[in-house]
Amino acid sequence: MSSLAQQIAALPGPLLARLRARGFDPDRVARWAASIGKDRDARNRLQGTVEPPVPGDIADLPAEGTPEHARCREAGLAALRRGEVALCVLAGGMATRMGGVVKALVEVLPGRTFLDLRLAESDHLRRTTGVPVPLWLMTSEATNGPIREALGARLDEPGDLCATFEQHVSLRLTPEGGLFLDEAGEPSVYATGHGDLPDALRESGLLGRFIARGGKIVWIANLDNLGATVDPVLLGWHLGHGGPLSVEVVDKGGDKGGGPLRWNGRPVMAEDFRLPVDFDPKVVPVFNTNTFLASAEALDALALDWIYVEVEKKVDDRKAIQFERILNEVTFGLPARFVRVPREGLAARFLPVKDVEELERRRPAIEAIARARGFLG
Repeated sequence: MSSLAQQIAALPGPLLARLRARGFDPDRVARWAASIGKDRDARNRLQGTVEPPVPGDIADLPAEGTPEHARCREAGLAALRRGEVALCVLAGGMATRMGGVVKALVEVLPGRTFLDLRLAESDHLRRTTGVPVPLWLMTSEATNGPIREALGARLDEPGDLCATFEQHVSLRLTPEGGLFLDEAGEPSVYATGHGDLPDALRESGLLGRFIARGGKIVWIANLDNLGATVDPVLLGWHLGHGGPLSVEVVDKGGDKGGGPLRWNGRPVMAEDFRLPVDFDPKVVPVFNTNTFLASAEALDALALDWIYVEVEKKVDDRKAIQFERILNEVTFGLPARFVRVPREGLAARFLPVKDVEELERRRPAIEAIARARGFLG
């Protein structure tokens, strides 16, 4: 049986070129292969002191009607009017959860897809501030073509107002550390996670050009969370604390996943599987929404030794291994502040839609919020 290095070297030249253009690193894949099944749990879990967040780590937005709320709103509107904000939407993945349809193109409301509603948000921001907010979509090999086709004339050259850029890719492995081949005998390509965003955005050139023309803040949100819209009050709050990163959190409602904590005394965001075995995630009262406000310059300068997590997948009814990085790990590279946002009512900012059933449940709330925020006529 040939070695992994030999298998990769034998791949067709055009395929290798395609992979390398999207962040593929054979040496890194070789290191992953050597680690498969070896102390995976220990590798994933944080070493050192892990503690619950302390009072003051999780802020609340100022109440509506207060002078501080008004101040934040005015500061946020002023930044939008100066063209200092870009909206970056996570629209990658492998297009497997919504019946094989690219999620951006799934109809959420009659005649309106996820993508349509993000474009409607962009149009609303331009109408209300007089200045366009660039809309960037991080796509994948599986989603880029269909999304670009749907955007059509909305895409501009060089892409600073409406653009797509692709996240990274790698090749799935077998549990034994060789290349995983699909039923047709072809290597299995996959996207390596939302944590690709800082590197992929930097490589696209969009971030550098944004900074050069005075851009300050990149607002990052999941495509399927239509509650996570650009909000002047949140923007003003973020600018007010002066740090490079804000992360939106919500009170837990049976959610399982990432939350804020203290690691060696420092506030970070971590998934449950990163916690020590004796740490009870229930002591963390809030949940990560995967919505971030990041300093464009700090994002551009970020140098982080990313953790790639070993994940098992079923592909063609066989076990495959892939390694992914998670966006909330950016809090290990940039000092973060956490802000609690609503998850109920017209102010809700956490409306995730992971599958068709969840979409059916959330449609009434999505429509009500889209209308209240001016995105529907």
